[in-house]
Amino acid sequence: MWRSLPRRAPAAAGGTGLLLAASTRWPAEAPGEEGGLMLLRIIALTGALGLAFLLDDPARHTTATTPLGRPLRAGLRLAMAVPLAALWWTAVLLAVPASARPPLGPVTLEAAATAVAAVALASAAIRFSDRAEVGKGTALCLGAAAVLTALVPARWGLLALPGQPWWEETQTRWAAVLAVMLASAALCTPEPLRRR
Repeated sequence: MWRSLPRRAPAAAGGTGLLLAASTRWPAEAPGEEGGLMLLRIIALTGALGLAFLLDDPARHTTATTPLGRPLRAGLRLAMAVPLAALWWTAVLLAVPASARPPLGPVTLEAAATAVAAVALASAAIRFSDRAEVGKGTALCLGAAAVLTALVPARWGLLALPGQPWWEETQTRWAAVLAVMLASAALCTPEPLRRR
């Protein structure tokens, strides 16, 4: 299972995220807290785009006949990827200067919800299609969702800033997104639907 994990896309996304985080230390002045929050949101999206390829399996039609069901195979992939993703996110947060670091709890909640959304979209694509590699389509859907999220006004959307009065409501929305995406991923993890 470890050998079958996709490496290029997650490695490229992880490297890009670390470079973006490290770039905050290059200028003479580090960005403020709001700039750091926006940068960390972009980095979280970058990492989620890498996770969109996590369930890609070119041998999907061969491994479907093994005694191990898809929930166990997907669970093993997640068990190997989650610690690496947590380590990567910790490194990203440490790379950003303290003066540019927003509240860590809320920004980590947003990153977790974005990552789980990527896995949920990939799970749905596998459950409702017979494609072996769904990462590209999942990444496009996630990117489109990010663009739509950016177009929603901050008062009703997900991209409020800490100084705004609706900051706490935004975090409640992010928690709801995380819960819905976790439920969606769990519902879409069983074996794909067979065509009649």
